[in-house]
Amino acid sequence: MAETAVDSTGLNSAVLEAGQPAPVWERLRFEAEEAARREPALAGFFNAAVLSHDSLAQALCYQLAQKAGGPDMNALQIREVCKQAFLEDESILKCVKRDLRAVSERDPACRTLLQPFLFFKGFLGLQTHRVAHWLWHQERDVLAFFMQSRTSELYGMDIHPAAKMGCGIMMDHATGVVIGETAVVGDDCSFMHGVNLGGTGKEFTDRHPKVGKGVLIGADAKILGNIKIGDYARIGASSVVLEDVNCGCTVAGVPAKVITCVECEEPAKQMDHLIAPMDE
Repeated sequence: MAETAVDSTGLNSAVLEAGQPAPVWERLRFEAEEAARREPALAGFFNAAVLSHDSLAQALCYQLAQKAGGPDMNALQIREVCKQAFLEDESILKCVKRDLRAVSERDPACRTLLQPFLFFKGFLGLQTHRVAHWLWHQERDVLAFFMQSRTSELYGMDIHPAAKMGCGIMMDHATGVVIGETAVVGDDCSFMHGVNLGGTGKEFTDRHPKVGKGVLIGADAKILGNIKIGDYARIGASSVVLEDVNCGCTVAGVPAKVITCVECEEPAKQMDHLIAPMDE
């Protein structure tokens, strides 16, 4: 079998010529090799975290376990739990890849896939939640809550294990993000720090927001109660949203009011937080 051509960057030239992004694992390994070459003092770290593994799932399980492991449950034990989750639910890995690409495409501070994979709290915390969510549906709620607690301690974000998170989600910085038990978040959303998808009382029923796909939520925004945020909506920073938001609409303020509504935009991908008032 003929060898696949590799260009000077080390990536598959056939993929590059087709105008397609390199596969996530291939790109991640190349970036780890380059990082090890440029920073020899960290070569052992890059080898342990990426280069010694055979797949993205294996490497991520190692990384999450190294972060979450401690005296109560060591890294090897957590790694085995993560491996079981990835093996039994193939959708987790699909979301991981989309999440990595989302961070790479939307965060101007992100230069490589290696950055979020190793260092970004939002990405790592979200993937730990995905494992906790799998545990929740296996009726292993005690371990799911343990993983939630470790996520909060490590990454400063608190997502209930029952909360449903879509794919292609970017959580920028993630510090202070709180997402309640009955919350649902659609695909391709972008969250800034301090976002709260919370309830408004002590009821034990469906009590948290339902966020559609492609929604952009600004820093420190609070969305409270069992309300619906429509697809491609935009929530201004520090807003308090207490009512439904229609698809494509921008809301801001305390309490939040409609500023404008524009169809077919993708604010979560554009990451434009500047809000122009509606024409008089």
